[in-house]
Amino acid sequence: MTACPARALAAALWLVGCAVAPAPEGPAPPAVGGERRLLATLRPGAEALWRDVARELGNLHGVALQASWFMASLGEQCLVLEAPPGKSPAEVASRIAHHPRLSGAAAVGRFRVLASGAGDPYSHLQRFAERIRLAPAHRLATGRGVTVAVVDTGLELEHPELAGRVVRASDFVGHGGGFTSDVHGTAVAGVLAARADNGVGIAGVAPEAELWALKACWQEPPTARTAVCDGYTLAQALDAAIVAGARVINLSLAGEPDALVERLVRQALARGAVVVAAAEGDPPEFPASIDGVLAVHAWSEEGPIRTDAPPLPGSALVAPGSDILTTVPRGGFDFLSGSSFAAAQASGVAALVLEVRPEMKPAEIGALLRDTAAAAPGGARLLDACAAVVRARGAGSCEENP
Repeated sequence: MTACPARALAAALWLVGCAVAPAPEGPAPPAVGGERRLLATLRPGAEALWRDVARELGNLHGVALQASWFMASLGEQCLVLEAPPGKSPAEVASRIAHHPRLSGAAAVGRFRVLASGAGDPYSHLQRFAERIRLAPAHRLATGRGVTVAVVDTGLELEHPELAGRVVRASDFVGHGGGFTSDVHGTAVAGVLAARADNGVGIAGVAPEAELWALKACWQEPPTARTAVCDGYTLAQALDAAIVAGARVINLSLAGEPDALVERLVRQALARGAVVVAAAEGDPPEFPASIDGVLAVHAWSEEGPIRTDAPPLPGSALVAPGSDILTTVPRGGFDFLSGSSFAAAQASGVAALVLEVRPEMKPAEIGALLRDTAAAAPGGARLLDACAAVVRARGAGSCEENP
């Protein structure tokens, strides 16, 4: 494990265990990053029918079928198509969207992760934990048994702080990169659910939650700490999370509105999953902009985290987002910044609440986290883990649990 004295930690950048870590599984998608791809969804029908539709679209519009999979959460078939040379995917999608057998068609959008550089030996360095009153919250709840889907890059399954926390791992990127070197997902997972009281390093917000590592994003270029996703990989990961019944879905990413991703997010909410998204700007970018999604902005006592950071909305739900100590690949730790990690804190608090009140609906949990948040400068609402858990339990107080 990498030694990590407080300020000797280098500022790092971007995204985001079991005795034997679960082997990543998932479909074998076409190579990621294609610039001419579009997705078309079909109403339910036999395989011969959608293959006929794909051939018809190819004859009429020159699109080539790359892949297809059944989205169990929506009950529809999804075709991955490639636009012909010289034609934009958006233009082709608008032409084929009127086909009577299709329920929708759109170009594959791009997303980016929202992070930037900057009994547990390093727990005293987790300044965010004090700000959201995590220690007294942990005397009441630890997220035991609550499933949290981390839709992100992969994460290091055998990191000492995450080993045993990851019970499901699926790769929807499929270009052979594996999970071992994925920075952003490893960092998000550490904030969310790093093991507590193991004598290693830090403690996560929900240290006994069950993590699902759903890899939908990839580092670009492969050796960089920056990461991107697209609508195709996100759709597959969301579909898998919904069908498997994740209670919380963490989306520490943002991009342009995507109709299929929005349908899946709404389906997740309808089925009782709390969907948390990193937010920037006013209004926030997609998917934090979707009604019902818990949008969480990064906040710092020292002021804006980046010089180009957009202003916070007046009543935004915020969590600390500057110099967050968390896990990075190869068993290490680093200080990271960004709303990616503010969202992970809120996902963890949602898991704490669900442990004590598993019947609560997503809208109720969102309202609870906002109502119990503390006042922050500018009118923002600062996440308060202890107040949220106490309110959910309906008994006790944070003062009684110092």
